[in-house]
Amino acid sequence: MSQEFVIEAFPRGDQGRGASRRLRREERKIPAIVYGGNKEAVSISIWHNELKKALENEAFFSHILTIELDGKKESVILKDLQRHPYKPLLTHADFLRVDKNHEIHVNVPLHFLNEETAPAIKLQGGVANHQINEVEVICLPQNLPEFIEVDMAKVEMDQVIHLSDLNLPKGVKIATLLQGDDHDLPVVAIHKPRGAKVEEAEDGEEGESQE
Repeated sequence: MSQEFVIEAFPRGDQGRGASRRLRREERKIPAIVYGGNKEAVSISIWHNELKKALENEAFFSHILTIELDGKKESVILKDLQRHPYKPLLTHADFLRVDKNHEIHVNVPLHFLNEETAPAIKLQGGVANHQINEVEVICLPQNLPEFIEVDMAKVEMDQVIHLSDLNLPKGVKIATLLQGDDHDLPVVAIHKPRGAKVEEAEDGEEGESQE
């Protein structure tokens, strides 16, 4: 992982909705919590705009983050994020501590490569139908991938790529597949547009009627 995200955090003593509203309104911070790792949960506050800017980077969601509080650093992942129902504001964040010796569960985005140049799309007029854009992986923190690539270059017309077809980095497992073969969900496929299929069927019928 080439990027590093450090989040400046501050102790938070006051609890409750009123305290949270004052925190957001007067200090431009949002309440958050750090928990897990056989330690007590710690209530903190973090800068709203800094977190919002960091969230613009897709990698933030699938990286080991660093919380810096009172001069001490802890490794965490973003586990939950709450937003205002209609304003472009963040309202709360949950961070889970990670241990290098314990596996973590993290949602990782899929990056679809060579989609526009795939022969089934470029030459045969197919369209990619994405069923899944991210997967939950299980791995040690040091093995956490920023994303998983799905190469579309050799995907043929009407071929379906399933979870079990994904090329995973070493030490990474897909959580859903551990539940059994019947959870091997489709990820992406290339099909002819529905209108094109209808036209092909009609052309076939016309050809048969002329014979």
